[in-house]
Amino acid sequence: MKNLSLTVKVIPNAPKTEIVCLMDDGVLKIRVRGAPEKGKANQELIDFLADRFHVQKVDVRLISGATSRLKKVIIAGKSDDDLQRLISPS
Repeated sequence: MKNLSLTVKVIPNAPKTEIVCLMDDGVLKIRVRGAPEKGKANQELIDFLADRFHVQKVDVRLISGATSRLKKVIIAGKSDDDLQRLISPS
């Protein structure tokens, strides 16, 4: 089974949770509604990615950056192709 490894730049306290862009350095920029306190922004990010990639929340793991805006995330069972489909306009 493949795993998708992502570097995500999180912008907390946004009006809504959304993907902003895939930056030139390969970092996925995402705005989240959650506040950067008590793990709220991290949980919002995990919930959002699980929903967008159609996986369970347990399949989205934050492996580093819990207290940073720059985070490393692993999504079980997904690939770079799944990421491209997600960010490409339909």
